[in-house]
Amino acid sequence: MSITALDGKRFAEMVIQGANHLAANAKMVDALNVFPVPDGDTGTNMNLSMTSGAKEVKKNVQEHIGKVGVSLSKGLLMGARGNSGVILSQLFRGFSKSIESKGKVDAKEFAAALEAGVETAYKAVMKPVEGTILTVAKDAAKRGVQVANQTNDIVLVMEEVLKEAKASLNRTPELLPVLKEVGVVDSGGQGLVCVYEGFLAELKGEKLPDSPDTLPSMDELVSAEHHKSAQSHMNTEDIVFGYCTEFMVKFEEDKLKKYPFNEKEFRNDLSQFGDSLLVISDDDVVKVHIHSEQPGEVLTYGQRYGSLINIKIENMRQQHTNIVGETKTPLVTDHSRTSSEKQEYGIVTVSMGSGIAELFKSIGAHEVIEGGQTMNPSTEDIVNAIKKVNAKKVFILPNNKNIIMAAEQAAEVSEDEVYVIPSKSVPQGLSALLAFNPSTDVQSNEAAMRDALSHVKTGQVTFAVRDTQIDGLEIEKDDFMGIAEGKIVVKNKDKGKVAEELLTKLLDEESEILTILYGEDVSWEEVTKLTEFVEEKYADVEIEVHSGNQPIYSYIFSIE
Repeated sequence: MSITALDGKRFAEMVIQGANHLAANAKMVDALNVFPVPDGDTGTNMNLSMTSGAKEVKKNVQEHIGKVGVSLSKGLLMGARGNSGVILSQLFRGFSKSIESKGKVDAKEFAAALEAGVETAYKAVMKPVEGTILTVAKDAAKRGVQVANQTNDIVLVMEEVLKEAKASLNRTPELLPVLKEVGVVDSGGQGLVCVYEGFLAELKGEKLPDSPDTLPSMDELVSAEHHKSAQSHMNTEDIVFGYCTEFMVKFEEDKLKKYPFNEKEFRNDLSQFGDSLLVISDDDVVKVHIHSEQPGEVLTYGQRYGSLINIKIENMRQQHTNIVGETKTPLVTDHSRTSSEKQEYGIVTVSMGSGIAELFKSIGAHEVIEGGQTMNPSTEDIVNAIKKVNAKKVFILPNNKNIIMAAEQAAEVSEDEVYVIPSKSVPQGLSALLAFNPSTDVQSNEAAMRDALSHVKTGQVTFAVRDTQIDGLEIEKDDFMGIAEGKIVVKNKDKGKVAEELLTKLLDEESEILTILYGEDVSWEEVTKLTEFVEEKYADVEIEVHSGNQPIYSYIFSIE
């Protein structure tokens, strides 16, 4: 089967099958993560990101491939989670930009678009690392351009693109020593190969045996534990705007003559109806997400510009009651800023665990996004949080290296003045927040908060999800591991021994303050034993203890 011109409808099916195939293999991709910690990062994040893009495409299937590409780019941009998801979104952002004005593309244009995507993704990464998804995408696109100069058959081009992607993936351990040590290929590269496998199967009219017939819902993809944890931090009566309202307005020419559409004015007008407002528009439609108390008024306003489509209204109070029953727990997110007048500063931070969230709130965070190691928030989640703080200048503390790129992407698409402080851990985030001074200018605050990141050491105790050998340690499944500044330095079957050995490696003569955040799996007796160990061995170190109630990590240590 030969295809010399690719239109929007066929490309849409390629995207959908690519997303489905990635979804079917997400756990396999997760298993390739180098660190044996229970993170579920790469496969989960790429799956959530690609599914978001595919769902947007499915809403806008048409002949014009450029417009389908715009939909894919939008969906990926807002749904991107983690570094792998953001890089994937950038690959297809550049791809889509390259074909934006085209109704159909030929083999050379298709290959050139893949190469344009690579250029965009490399620019988005501060320090590109070879042996990752970037390398796989680059090698595959280069091969695609070479083949497109020899044939006008897009199927043959995609076959060679996939072939080279697989070959490049197999070479990743030679470029990244840590992959070779653990005995795996790059997980992000494997995820991209899954997407390309779906692309080729669709071009050849084939159905991959493990691909589901329909896209999974986002609720199915996001873990039930995450939903429960996030919702349990607030009371039903604290929900200010009770209806999650989503809809699209398909523009109508006669209505636009009376009410010319301006996205900024449209967004400002809608903001009076509620919070969590998100507006994305193109030449044909505008997509709206808002939490409102009067959804009917929102829809009436939107109808001024055209016809309403894809309407979805959910009663969040009822949803919350169903999820948590009669559970009464402290409010985490700050809904006090409902005034239309913007505050001067706002702080958005990310954390897992009710105790850590409350700690951030107590020292000045205005919005705490529930997320972290097992559930990286999407670009859209962060954009919504930025809007909620209702401030002229917003600082974001990601507190996880795999969330920094999504935070930077959110800052880029936000209309507010946003600054990302690249905190890679909760201790770094807390240190940066303590350095914030609302009475000084934004440049001084940014400098002080960034400087604070280097004044704290981070230690973590977690458990291994598989057998592996890394950093010179033979690790068995269910071993407890001590991680110092991102490097596994201790392992033992005994959680307490790991914590003590880790602190021995982290504490020194210059250490003044040790903050212990203990997790949901740690008893007070265990905490007491650990503090007694520190007091006996490091008498000059001041100890602060907080119940972080975090999952995944038994202990998080901050040393200053």
